[in-house]
Amino acid sequence: MHELSIAMSIVEMAQEEAERRGGAQVQAVHLRLGLLSGVVKEALLSSYEMVCHSTPLEGSQLLIEEIPVEVFCPQCAVPRLVRSIQWFCCPECGTATPTVLHGKELEVVALEITE
Repeated sequence: MHELSIAMSIVEMAQEEAERRGGAQVQAVHLRLGLLSGVVKEALLSSYEMVCHSTPLEGSQLLIEEIPVEVFCPQCAVPRLVRSIQWFCCPECGTATPTVLHGKELEVVALEITE
């Protein structure tokens, strides 16, 4: 369960930022999570809650924005959202494409902090 180590890294980063701001309180961590990231959202949320227990982040929220898989269709020459993460084809023309534009993200994009 690598979600636990990811949660530990997120909490550590948020704590460091809060300390850098003079001991500010972290209210929420905003995360972008692509459907191809290999991370299970529910496991990450559970791990985050567990890791936050008895830390300055206890009671904070992990807010996850799920990013769909978007590919570039070479036939249509435009980005397209795939219908299935098992089938990387343009949903309009059916052309197979290996070019993934979005969906692999795993990034902290914001912290809500009260000073």
